[in-house]
Amino acid sequence: MTHVFHRQLSAELPRAVGGEGVYLIDSNGKRYLDASGGAAVSCLGHGDPDVIAAVKAQLDTLAFAHTAFFTSEPAEQLADLLAESAPGDISMVYFLSGGSEAVEAALKMARQYHLERGDNSRTRFIARRQSYHGNTVGALSVGGNVWRREPFKEMLVETSHIAPCYAYRERHDDESEIEYGLRIANELETEILRLGPENVAAFIAETVGGATAGVLPPVEGYFKRIREICDQYGVLLILDEVMCGMGRTGTLFACEQDGIIPDIVCIAKGLGAGYQPIGATMATDKVYAAFKGGSGLFQHGHTYLGHAAACAGALAVQTKIRDQGLLAQVRERGKQLTERLHERFGNHPNIGDIRGRGLFQAIELVADRATKAPFDPALKLHARIKASAMENGLICYPSGGTVDGARGDHVLLAPPFIISPAQLDELADKLGKSVDAALANTGL
Repeated sequence: MTHVFHRQLSAELPRAVGGEGVYLIDSNGKRYLDASGGAAVSCLGHGDPDVIAAVKAQLDTLAFAHTAFFTSEPAEQLADLLAESAPGDISMVYFLSGGSEAVEAALKMARQYHLERGDNSRTRFIARRQSYHGNTVGALSVGGNVWRREPFKEMLVETSHIAPCYAYRERHDDESEIEYGLRIANELETEILRLGPENVAAFIAETVGGATAGVLPPVEGYFKRIREICDQYGVLLILDEVMCGMGRTGTLFACEQDGIIPDIVCIAKGLGAGYQPIGATMATDKVYAAFKGGSGLFQHGHTYLGHAAACAGALAVQTKIRDQGLLAQVRERGKQLTERLHERFGNHPNIGDIRGRGLFQAIELVADRATKAPFDPALKLHARIKASAMENGLICYPSGGTVDGARGDHVLLAPPFIISPAQLDELADKLGKSVDAALANTGL
């Protein structure tokens, strides 16, 4: 009997005992190609000797010093690296232990920013349907996934949710992608005006939609219009790049490809590549100045902020990504992954869409390609695909509720940046076999 309180209490999970590059190894010696980096975490793969050495060296020097009393060298160096690499004037870094904490801090930072300026009525947040921002109460409140919110809805902070940028399902036949993007973005202005601009603190969105909708890249012009609307009404723009950032889409910050600068950006996952728990909330000079010139205190904190060993590990990860040209490799491998997915699934009768950026991609499954009708949720197709993939030695990230939180299935892929072309072939082959086996097992 296990005493670990697993997410799924009936799950009999294999026991991971090792990792080598893009593979994880269980206690029976079975090797699994990690095609999703866990949950888009393991960007450098497993067992990287340089990152491991950096963490060990830091532990030999200093493991922990509480940030109420001290800063540390790895925290200062990592903040410098991130500030130098971030777009525009995003220059201040608040370290945390993961993505949910980063989003929670961003929401409180946005609220306090307005308080510091005497704009006390700005308490409302606007987000998007089918978004995912984490599982703490504030992050879950702004998240737009119905299934995740349902058990806790009475506990959540009231939040407005507008349409996601989901061109595959929501673009009209008679409009271009740019026209579609502007139409969807303008829903933000409509909601701000409904609430009253003086009441709105921030709009939060994943730059590239992640786990709950299956990698939704924004169409051209969408975020530029979002930025214009936020500026017009004094609303802060928070971008959640916990899953899509830190090089996953081919640039260190995903928003670089959309030509905009958020006021606050949340990062985690690929920041530390899984070698230590770490996340961060980054803010522009404008946001920081309101605190510096006001109370001089961000009224928020956790015990493990700026953990020295976590920062040392993340510093080694980010230094390696920079110095070994891995962003360019992500762009190249991303093109190769797209080609392989289209080769394997482009004519598949049950794959409706193949989408993504860089090494952040997904396939969306449909019962009918012509109508885009999703499968019956009762089939739990995504769970069948996951089980089949594990049987085939493949780790991927299937999820259900893609369309509206109840209907729809997709498979998210986020392999390590170090994956080779031959391993991409293995990925596509094993995924194809797993999808076909799961479909066959439904009896349809």
